[in-house]
Amino acid sequence: MNKRCVDAVMIGALLFVAQLALPRYVTAQDATGAYTWENSTELSFVSTGGNASSSTLGLRSALTATGEPNAFKIEVGGIRAETTFRTLTATGTATDFTVNETTNSELTAENHFARGRYDRAFAGAFAFSGAGWDRNTFAGIQNRYAFVAGFGKAFADSETGRFKVDIGLTYTLQKDVNPAPSVDEGFGGVRFGLDAMRQLSTSAEFSSTLIVDENLEETDDLRADWINSLSVSLSERLSFKTSLQLLYDKQPSLLSVGLLDAGGGPTGTDVLTPGDKVDNILTLALVIRI
Repeated sequence: MNKRCVDAVMIGALLFVAQLALPRYVTAQDATGAYTWENSTELSFVSTGGNASSSTLGLRSALTATGEPNAFKIEVGGIRAETTFRTLTATGTATDFTVNETTNSELTAENHFARGRYDRAFAGAFAFSGAGWDRNTFAGIQNRYAFVAGFGKAFADSETGRFKVDIGLTYTLQKDVNPAPSVDEGFGGVRFGLDAMRQLSTSAEFSSTLIVDENLEETDDLRADWINSLSVSLSERLSFKTSLQLLYDKQPSLLSVGLLDAGGGPTGTDVLTPGDKVDNILTLALVIRI
């Protein structure tokens, strides 16, 4: 089976599952109209000034709607870090001089994402479909669109604990900042997901989510996204949350690097080299629930 046939089969399978799910969702909504809506927004900001200046802004917002047997979730977020470099020079003599200052701001980290997911429970299991977009130019990814549909099972789902696993077919379109020669931007794959939560006390909660994506057309292309979070409630609507996100890419995108000569001087030529396989993001955030 050639590449175009594989792509057609993958897209057809995703659309077929979505067609099964979405009409039922609309019918249920029209029939009951009983949905519980909740918004959770995480804000984090760090700023330093004086001799060294930098700022990091993080935002993540999730809107969920639940109404048995349906659930829908939309998430958007991003991180942006900027560093200001200060250069001091002096003019005059050793005893009589004037200090001059120049500053240069440089973006040192930035990534954004948006995704949505629909779940429908039935007979102790659930079907789901979703789509997402992300951009991380510092990791070499200009735009990546992913579509998924599949099935899963909830082994526990209550206010004090949750443990769900799912598996689905995916189709991904990825455009890199520096595309590798002869690499296809669109490919089908399979995704495994895990969603766990444990209430540690009346005010503390631990959660862990893991997503593993395997490219079925090139099996060396394996990606994983693992987030572990600890949240402590400050009030009914406010909580403090610390999270560690690990991003793994067995076949990372290519990065452009300036080539130096034997003496360490720039040659004016750039070369391409793979980025790091693992990125980590540590976040301390204030969570606002509405």
